[in-house]
Amino acid sequence: MKYTQNRVNNTLTITFKMDNNEWAAFDKRAYEQNKGKYNVPGFRKGHVPKNVLEQRYGKGLFFEDALYIAAQEYYGDFLDKNKKVEPVARPEIDDKSIKADEKGVTFAIVVTVRPEITLGQYKGLTIEKTAVQKVKPADVDAELSKVRERNARFIEVTDRACQDGDQVNLDYCGKVDGVAFEGGTAEKQTLTIGSHTFIEGFEEQLVGMNIGETKDINVTFPKEYHAKELAGAPAVFTVKINGITCKELPELDDEFAKDVSEFSTLKEYKDDIKKTIADRYAKDARNKDEDKLIETVVSNTVFDVPDAMIEEQIDQYIEDFKYQLSYQGLDIDNYFKYTNTTMKDLRDSHKERAEKAVRTRLVFEEIVKAEKIKANAKAVDAKIKEYAERIGKTYEEISAELGQGDKYYFENQVITETLLELLKKENTLA
Repeated sequence: MKYTQNRVNNTLTITFKMDNNEWAAFDKRAYEQNKGKYNVPGFRKGHVPKNVLEQRYGKGLFFEDALYIAAQEYYGDFLDKNKKVEPVARPEIDDKSIKADEKGVTFAIVVTVRPEITLGQYKGLTIEKTAVQKVKPADVDAELSKVRERNARFIEVTDRACQDGDQVNLDYCGKVDGVAFEGGTAEKQTLTIGSHTFIEGFEEQLVGMNIGETKDINVTFPKEYHAKELAGAPAVFTVKINGITCKELPELDDEFAKDVSEFSTLKEYKDDIKKTIADRYAKDARNKDEDKLIETVVSNTVFDVPDAMIEEQIDQYIEDFKYQLSYQGLDIDNYFKYTNTTMKDLRDSHKERAEKAVRTRLVFEEIVKAEKIKANAKAVDAKIKEYAERIGKTYEEISAELGQGDKYYFENQVITETLLELLKKENTLA
Protein backbone atom coordinates (compact mmCIF):
# COMPACT_ATOMS: atom_id res chain seq x y z
CA MET A 1 0.00 0.00 0.00
CA LYS A 2 1.24 3.48 -0.91
CA TYR A 3 -0.27 6.78 0.01
CA THR A 4 0.10 10.48 -0.69
CA GLN A 5 -1.37 13.36 1.25
CA ASN A 6 -2.47 16.83 0.22
CA ARG A 7 -3.59 19.51 2.65
CA VAL A 8 -5.58 22.59 1.63
CA ASN A 9 -6.27 24.85 4.61
CA ASN A 10 -7.89 22.54 7.18
CA THR A 11 -8.87 19.77 4.75
CA LEU A 12 -6.51 16.81 4.40
CA THR A 13 -6.90 14.36 1.50
CA ILE A 14 -5.04 11.03 1.82
CA THR A 15 -4.93 8.96 -1.36
CA PHE A 16 -4.25 5.24 -0.92
CA LYS A 17 -3.10 2.91 -3.71
CA MET A 18 -3.29 -0.90 -3.41
CA ASP A 19 -1.97 -3.51 -5.82
CA ASN A 20 -4.15 -6.46 -6.79
CA ASN A 21 -2.71 -8.76 -4.12
CA GLU A 22 -3.44 -6.27 -1.34
CA TRP A 23 -6.95 -5.68 -2.67
CA ALA A 24 -7.61 -9.43 -2.96
CA ALA A 25 -6.86 -9.84 0.75
CA PHE A 26 -9.46 -7.19 1.68
CA ASP A 27 -11.95 -8.62 -0.80
CA LYS A 28 -11.56 -12.04 0.85
CA ARG A 29 -12.04 -10.54 4.33
CA ALA A 30 -15.21 -8.83 3.14
CA TYR A 31 -16.48 -12.17 1.81
CA GLU A 32 -15.71 -13.94 5.12
CA GLN A 33 -17.52 -11.28 7.11
CA ASN A 34 -20.63 -11.20 4.91
CA LYS A 35 -21.08 -14.68 3.43
CA GLY A 36 -23.52 -15.64 6.18
CA LYS A 37 -26.05 -13.11 4.88
CA TYR A 38 -26.81 -15.03 1.70
CA ASN A 39 -29.01 -18.06 0.97
CA VAL A 40 -28.32 -20.06 -2.20
CA PRO A 41 -30.19 -23.33 -2.96
CA GLY A 42 -27.91 -26.34 -2.67
CA PHE A 43 -25.54 -24.70 -0.16
CA ARG A 44 -25.62 -24.37 3.59
CA LYS A 45 -26.01 -20.77 4.75
CA GLY A 46 -22.58 -19.26 5.29
CA HIS A 47 -20.85 -21.88 3.14
CA VAL A 48 -21.58 -20.58 -0.35
CA PRO A 49 -18.29 -20.22 -2.28
CA LYS A 50 -17.26 -16.66 -3.15
CA ASN A 51 -17.29 -17.24 -6.91
CA VAL A 52 -20.83 -18.66 -6.73
CA LEU A 53 -22.09 -15.58 -4.87
CA GLU A 54 -20.41 -13.28 -7.37
CA GLN A 55 -21.88 -15.17 -10.30
CA ARG A 56 -25.32 -14.89 -8.73
CA TYR A 57 -25.20 -11.31 -7.45
CA GLY A 58 -22.45 -9.63 -9.47
CA LYS A 59 -18.65 -9.43 -9.56
CA GLY A 60 -18.47 -6.38 -7.29
CA LEU A 61 -20.65 -7.90 -4.57
CA PHE A 62 -18.12 -7.34 -1.78
CA PHE A 63 -16.43 -4.24 -3.21
CA GLU A 64 -17.96 -1.66 -0.84
CA ASP A 65 -17.38 -3.82 2.22
CA ALA A 66 -13.80 -4.50 1.22
CA LEU A 67 -13.21 -0.80 0.58
CA TYR A 68 -14.62 0.07 4.03
CA ILE A 69 -12.32 -2.47 5.71
CA ALA A 70 -9.31 -1.16 3.79
CA ALA A 71 -10.18 2.45 4.60
CA GLN A 72 -10.47 1.73 8.32
CA GLU A 73 -7.19 -0.14 8.44
CA TYR A 74 -5.14 2.18 6.27
CA TYR A 75 -6.49 5.34 7.88
CA GLY A 76 -5.61 3.97 11.32
CA ASP A 77 -2.08 3.09 10.11
CA PHE A 78 -1.73 6.56 8.61
CA LEU A 79 -2.60 8.26 11.93
CA ASP A 80 -0.18 5.98 13.80
CA LYS A 81 2.63 7.10 11.48
CA ASN A 82 1.62 10.78 11.35
CA LYS A 83 1.19 11.82 14.98
CA LYS A 84 1.07 15.53 14.14
CA VAL A 85 -2.15 15.08 12.16
CA GLU A 86 -5.09 15.80 14.49
CA PRO A 87 -8.50 15.02 12.95
CA VAL A 88 -11.40 17.10 14.27
CA ALA A 89 -14.20 15.36 12.37
CA ARG A 90 -15.15 11.93 11.03
CA PRO A 91 -13.21 10.92 7.90
CA GLU A 92 -15.11 10.28 4.67
CA ILE A 93 -14.24 8.33 1.55
CA ASP A 94 -14.32 10.55 -1.53
CA ASP A 95 -16.60 8.61 -3.89
CA LYS A 96 -15.17 10.37 -6.94
CA SER A 97 -11.66 9.18 -6.07
CA ILE A 98 -12.45 5.44 -6.17
CA LYS A 99 -10.75 3.72 -9.08
CA ALA A 100 -10.36 0.01 -9.79
CA ASP A 101 -8.35 -1.28 -12.77
CA GLU A 102 -5.84 -3.95 -13.75
CA LYS A 103 -3.22 -2.35 -11.50
CA GLY A 104 -5.31 -2.42 -8.32
CA VAL A 105 -7.59 -0.10 -6.36
CA THR A 106 -7.18 3.60 -5.51
CA PHE A 107 -9.32 5.66 -3.13
CA ALA A 108 -9.02 8.84 -1.08
CA ILE A 109 -10.06 9.72 2.46
CA VAL A 110 -10.95 13.34 3.21
CA VAL A 111 -10.84 14.61 6.78
CA THR A 112 -10.97 17.98 8.53
CA VAL A 113 -7.92 18.47 10.72
CA ARG A 114 -6.85 20.83 13.45
CA PRO A 115 -5.66 24.12 11.95
CA GLU A 116 -1.95 24.91 11.74
CA ILE A 117 -1.41 27.98 13.89
CA THR A 118 1.42 30.48 13.83
CA LEU A 119 1.13 32.56 16.97
CA GLY A 120 0.84 36.30 16.68
CA GLN A 121 2.16 38.74 19.29
CA TYR A 122 1.13 37.77 22.80
CA LYS A 123 3.83 39.58 24.77
CA GLY A 124 4.74 43.26 25.03
CA LEU A 125 1.21 44.46 24.35
CA THR A 126 -0.33 47.58 25.89
CA ILE A 127 -4.00 47.30 26.86
CA GLU A 128 -6.08 50.34 27.85
CA LYS A 129 -7.08 49.87 31.47
CA THR A 130 -10.77 49.94 32.37
CA ALA A 131 -11.77 52.79 34.68
CA VAL A 132 -13.20 51.49 37.95
CA GLN A 133 -16.79 52.63 38.45
CA LYS A 134 -17.30 54.86 41.48
CA VAL A 135 -19.83 53.90 44.14
CA LYS A 136 -22.76 56.32 44.25
CA PRO A 137 -25.21 56.85 47.13
CA ALA A 138 -27.92 55.46 44.82
CA ASP A 139 -25.98 52.18 44.56
CA VAL A 140 -26.02 51.77 48.34
CA ASP A 141 -29.71 52.72 48.47
CA ALA A 142 -30.53 50.14 45.80
CA GLU A 143 -28.79 47.41 47.78
CA LEU A 144 -30.60 48.45 50.96
CA SER A 145 -33.91 48.29 49.07
CA LYS A 146 -33.19 44.71 48.03
CA VAL A 147 -32.45 43.75 51.64
CA ARG A 148 -35.62 45.44 52.84
CA GLU A 149 -37.62 43.57 50.20
CA ARG A 150 -36.12 40.26 51.32
CA ASN A 151 -37.05 41.04 54.91
CA ALA A 152 -40.53 42.38 54.19
CA ARG A 153 -43.56 40.75 55.78
CA PHE A 154 -47.09 40.47 54.46
CA ILE A 155 -49.94 41.47 56.74
CA GLU A 156 -53.56 40.59 56.23
CA VAL A 157 -55.87 43.34 54.96
CA THR A 158 -59.59 43.25 55.83
CA ASP A 159 -60.72 46.88 55.81
CA ARG A 160 -60.13 48.01 52.23
CA ALA A 161 -60.17 47.00 48.56
CA CYS A 162 -57.20 45.73 46.49
CA GLN A 163 -54.44 48.21 45.67
CA ASP A 164 -51.44 48.14 43.37
CA GLY A 165 -48.66 46.17 45.08
CA ASP A 166 -51.02 44.02 47.17
CA GLN A 167 -50.73 40.27 47.18
CA VAL A 168 -54.13 38.66 46.56
CA ASN A 169 -55.46 35.14 46.85
CA LEU A 170 -57.95 34.48 44.07
CA ASP A 171 -59.99 31.95 42.11
CA TYR A 172 -60.47 32.39 38.38
CA CYS A 173 -62.02 30.71 35.38
CA GLY A 174 -61.10 31.88 31.87
CA LYS A 175 -63.28 31.41 28.81
CA VAL A 176 -62.97 32.14 25.10
CA ASP A 177 -66.27 32.47 23.25
CA GLY A 178 -67.97 31.20 26.40
CA VAL A 179 -65.93 27.98 26.53
CA ALA A 180 -63.40 27.27 29.30
CA PHE A 181 -59.93 26.50 27.95
CA GLU A 182 -57.18 24.24 29.26
CA GLY A 183 -55.03 25.91 31.94
CA GLY A 184 -57.45 28.81 32.36
CA THR A 185 -59.02 27.72 35.67
CA ALA A 186 -57.43 27.75 39.15
CA GLU A 187 -58.32 28.18 42.81
CA LYS A 188 -56.51 29.89 45.69
CA GLN A 189 -53.78 31.29 43.47
CA THR A 190 -51.44 33.98 44.81
CA LEU A 191 -50.75 37.03 42.66
CA THR A 192 -48.97 40.30 43.35
CA ILE A 193 -50.78 43.16 41.61
CA GLY A 194 -48.31 45.04 39.45
CA SER A 195 -45.97 42.08 38.96
CA HIS A 196 -47.16 41.68 35.33
CA THR A 197 -47.29 37.93 35.83
CA PHE A 198 -50.66 37.51 34.17
CA ILE A 199 -51.91 38.66 30.76
CA GLU A 200 -51.60 42.41 30.16
CA GLY A 201 -54.58 44.25 31.62
CA PHE A 202 -55.58 41.46 34.02
CA GLU A 203 -53.92 42.74 37.20
CA GLU A 204 -54.98 46.36 36.73
CA GLN A 205 -58.66 45.30 36.73
CA LEU A 206 -58.28 43.70 40.17
CA VAL A 207 -57.62 47.09 41.75
CA GLY A 208 -60.69 48.18 43.73
CA MET A 209 -62.09 44.68 44.27
CA ASN A 210 -63.02 43.63 47.83
CA ILE A 211 -62.65 40.30 49.60
CA GLY A 212 -65.44 37.94 48.52
CA GLU A 213 -66.25 40.00 45.42
CA THR A 214 -66.60 38.33 42.00
CA LYS A 215 -65.93 40.15 38.74
CA ASP A 216 -65.56 39.42 35.02
CA ILE A 217 -62.24 40.64 33.64
CA ASN A 218 -61.83 41.17 29.89
CA VAL A 219 -58.38 40.65 28.35
CA THR A 220 -56.83 39.74 25.00
CA PHE A 221 -54.10 37.13 24.64
CA PRO A 222 -50.89 38.34 22.96
CA LYS A 223 -50.61 37.58 19.24
CA GLU A 224 -47.36 35.69 19.90
CA TYR A 225 -48.85 33.60 22.74
CA HIS A 226 -47.33 30.09 22.91
CA ALA A 227 -50.72 28.33 22.71
CA LYS A 228 -51.66 29.05 19.08
CA GLU A 229 -55.36 28.41 19.66
CA LEU A 230 -55.40 31.32 22.17
CA ALA A 231 -53.02 33.72 20.38
CA GLY A 232 -54.74 37.06 19.83
CA ALA A 233 -58.06 35.79 21.20
CA PRO A 234 -60.28 37.91 23.51
CA ALA A 235 -61.04 36.13 26.82
CA VAL A 236 -63.19 36.66 29.89
CA PHE A 237 -61.90 35.63 33.32
CA THR A 238 -64.42 35.33 36.15
CA VAL A 239 -62.40 36.23 39.24
CA LYS A 240 -63.16 35.96 42.96
CA ILE A 241 -60.94 37.58 45.62
CA ASN A 242 -60.42 35.28 48.62
CA GLY A 243 -57.99 37.42 50.59
CA ILE A 244 -55.65 40.42 50.50
CA THR A 245 -52.25 40.97 52.08
CA CYS A 246 -49.96 43.96 51.78
CA LYS A 247 -46.22 44.21 52.03
CA GLU A 248 -44.72 45.95 55.08
CA LEU A 249 -41.09 46.98 54.73
CA PRO A 250 -38.87 47.26 57.83
CA GLU A 251 -37.72 50.73 58.92
CA LEU A 252 -34.18 51.73 57.95
CA ASP A 253 -32.61 52.18 61.38
CA ASP A 254 -30.03 50.68 63.70
CA GLU A 255 -32.40 47.87 64.69
CA PHE A 256 -32.73 46.92 61.03
CA ALA A 257 -28.93 46.82 60.68
CA LYS A 258 -28.66 44.56 63.75
CA ASP A 259 -31.31 42.20 62.38
CA VAL A 260 -29.83 41.75 58.92
CA SER A 261 -26.08 42.10 59.51
CA GLU A 262 -23.27 41.81 62.02
CA PHE A 263 -23.18 45.59 62.54
CA SER A 264 -24.67 47.60 65.41
CA THR A 265 -25.55 50.76 63.52
CA LEU A 266 -27.06 51.59 60.15
CA LYS A 267 -24.02 53.75 59.30
CA GLU A 268 -21.63 50.82 59.81
CA TYR A 269 -23.85 48.61 57.70
CA LYS A 270 -24.00 51.22 54.90
CA ASP A 271 -20.21 51.61 54.98
CA ASP A 272 -19.83 47.85 54.61
CA ILE A 273 -22.28 47.79 51.69
CA LYS A 274 -20.31 50.59 50.04
CA LYS A 275 -17.06 48.63 50.45
CA THR A 276 -18.65 45.46 49.05
CA ILE A 277 -19.92 47.34 46.00
CA ALA A 278 -16.53 49.02 45.52
CA ASP A 279 -14.82 45.61 45.62
CA ARG A 280 -17.32 44.31 43.05
CA TYR A 281 -16.72 47.26 40.74
CA ALA A 282 -12.96 46.75 41.03
CA LYS A 283 -13.34 43.05 40.23
CA ASP A 284 -15.57 43.88 37.25
CA ALA A 285 -12.89 46.21 35.91
CA ARG A 286 -10.20 43.56 36.35
CA ASN A 287 -12.36 41.02 34.52
CA LYS A 288 -12.92 43.45 31.65
CA ASP A 289 -9.16 44.10 31.46
CA GLU A 290 -8.55 40.35 31.34
CA ASP A 291 -11.17 39.93 28.60
CA LYS A 292 -9.60 42.74 26.53
CA LEU A 293 -6.16 41.20 26.93
CA ILE A 294 -7.40 37.78 25.83
CA GLU A 295 -9.31 39.22 22.88
CA THR A 296 -6.23 41.15 21.74
CA VAL A 297 -3.94 38.12 22.03
CA VAL A 298 -6.41 35.92 20.16
CA SER A 299 -7.08 38.49 17.43
CA ASN A 300 -3.31 38.77 16.79
CA THR A 301 -3.30 35.14 15.63
CA VAL A 302 -5.13 34.81 12.32
CA PHE A 303 -6.37 31.39 11.19
CA ASP A 304 -9.52 29.65 9.95
CA VAL A 305 -11.51 27.68 12.49
CA PRO A 306 -12.90 24.45 10.98
CA ASP A 307 -16.71 24.36 10.87
CA ALA A 308 -16.60 20.90 12.46
CA MET A 309 -14.99 22.32 15.61
CA ILE A 310 -17.56 25.12 15.80
CA GLU A 311 -20.42 22.65 15.40
CA GLU A 312 -18.95 20.41 18.10
CA GLN A 313 -18.79 23.38 20.49
CA ILE A 314 -22.39 24.28 19.66
CA ASP A 315 -23.36 20.66 20.43
CA GLN A 316 -21.90 21.15 23.91
CA TYR A 317 -23.82 24.39 24.44
CA ILE A 318 -27.05 22.65 23.38
CA GLU A 319 -26.48 19.77 25.80
CA ASP A 320 -25.79 22.23 28.63
CA PHE A 321 -28.98 24.12 27.74
CA LYS A 322 -31.03 20.91 27.77
CA TYR A 323 -29.64 20.14 31.23
CA GLN A 324 -30.66 23.60 32.48
CA LEU A 325 -34.15 23.17 31.02
CA SER A 326 -34.56 19.85 32.83
CA TYR A 327 -34.16 21.65 36.16
CA GLN A 328 -37.14 23.82 35.20
CA GLY A 329 -39.23 20.79 34.29
CA LEU A 330 -38.96 21.50 30.55
CA ASP A 331 -37.51 19.72 27.57
CA ILE A 332 -36.11 21.14 24.36
CA ASP A 333 -39.28 20.44 22.33
CA ASN A 334 -41.45 22.40 24.78
CA TYR A 335 -38.91 25.23 24.73
CA PHE A 336 -39.20 25.47 20.94
CA LYS A 337 -42.99 25.40 21.23
CA TYR A 338 -43.15 28.19 23.84
CA THR A 339 -40.59 30.41 22.10
CA ASN A 340 -41.75 29.66 18.55
CA THR A 341 -38.17 28.83 17.53
CA THR A 342 -36.35 25.86 15.99
CA MET A 343 -33.14 23.93 16.63
CA LYS A 344 -31.57 25.83 13.72
CA ASP A 345 -32.45 29.14 15.40
CA LEU A 346 -30.88 27.95 18.66
CA ARG A 347 -27.73 26.68 16.95
CA ASP A 348 -27.38 29.89 14.91
CA SER A 349 -27.68 31.96 18.10
CA HIS A 350 -24.64 30.13 19.53
CA LYS A 351 -22.47 30.19 16.42
CA GLU A 352 -20.52 33.41 17.08
CA ARG A 353 -19.95 32.49 20.72
CA ALA A 354 -18.83 28.99 19.73
CA GLU A 355 -16.32 30.22 17.16
CA LYS A 356 -14.88 32.66 19.69
CA ALA A 357 -14.55 29.90 22.31
CA VAL A 358 -12.83 27.49 19.89
CA ARG A 359 -10.50 30.18 18.57
CA THR A 360 -9.51 31.20 22.11
CA ARG A 361 -8.93 27.59 23.15
CA LEU A 362 -6.71 26.88 20.15
CA VAL A 363 -4.58 29.99 20.71
CA PHE A 364 -4.27 29.21 24.41
CA GLU A 365 -3.14 25.66 23.64
CA GLU A 366 -0.46 26.98 21.27
CA ILE A 367 0.85 29.42 23.88
CA VAL A 368 0.89 26.65 26.49
CA LYS A 369 3.05 24.58 24.11
CA ALA A 370 5.30 27.51 23.25
CA GLU A 371 5.84 28.42 26.91
CA LYS A 372 6.01 24.76 28.05
CA ILE A 373 3.44 25.40 30.77
CA LYS A 374 2.73 22.39 32.98
CA ALA A 375 0.19 21.76 35.73
CA ASN A 376 1.92 22.14 39.08
CA ALA A 377 0.98 19.12 41.24
CA LYS A 378 0.59 21.19 44.42
CA ALA A 379 -1.66 23.67 42.66
CA VAL A 380 -3.81 20.82 41.31
CA ASP A 381 -4.11 19.35 44.81
CA ALA A 382 -5.14 22.77 46.14
CA LYS A 383 -7.89 22.92 43.52
CA ILE A 384 -9.13 19.48 44.51
CA LYS A 385 -9.11 20.41 48.23
CA GLU A 386 -11.02 23.61 47.47
CA TYR A 387 -13.63 21.63 45.56
CA ALA A 388 -13.88 19.04 48.36
CA GLU A 389 -14.56 21.78 50.94
CA ARG A 390 -17.29 23.28 48.75
CA ILE A 391 -19.24 20.03 48.61
CA GLY A 392 -18.55 18.98 52.20
CA LYS A 393 -16.16 16.08 51.56
CA THR A 394 -12.56 15.35 52.48
CA TYR A 395 -9.67 15.55 50.05
CA GLU A 396 -9.15 11.80 50.41
CA GLU A 397 -12.79 11.05 49.57
CA ILE A 398 -12.73 13.21 46.46
CA SER A 399 -9.36 11.88 45.29
CA ALA A 400 -10.66 8.31 45.49
CA GLU A 401 -13.68 9.26 43.34
CA LEU A 402 -11.83 11.18 40.63
CA GLY A 403 -11.52 9.61 37.21
CA GLN A 404 -8.90 10.56 34.64
CA GLY A 405 -11.28 13.07 33.03
CA ASP A 406 -11.87 14.77 36.41
CA LYS A 407 -8.14 15.05 37.07
CA TYR A 408 -7.66 16.55 33.61
CA TYR A 409 -10.32 19.16 34.48
CA PHE A 410 -8.40 20.35 37.55
CA GLU A 411 -5.08 20.24 35.70
CA ASN A 412 -6.57 22.33 32.91
CA GLN A 413 -7.81 24.89 35.46
CA VAL A 414 -4.28 25.28 36.84
CA ILE A 415 -2.73 25.50 33.35
CA THR A 416 -5.26 28.17 32.30
CA GLU A 417 -4.65 30.24 35.45
CA THR A 418 -0.88 29.96 34.95
CA LEU A 419 -1.26 31.09 31.35
CA LEU A 420 -3.38 34.09 32.34
CA GLU A 421 -0.84 35.12 34.95
CA LEU A 422 1.89 34.91 32.31
CA LEU A 423 -0.11 37.12 29.92
CA LYS A 424 -0.75 39.70 32.65
CA LYS A 425 2.93 39.71 33.58
CA GLU A 426 4.21 39.99 29.99
CA ASN A 427 1.80 42.74 28.92
CA THR A 428 0.95 46.21 30.19
CA LEU A 429 -2.35 47.70 31.35
CA ALA A 430 -2.19 51.46 30.96
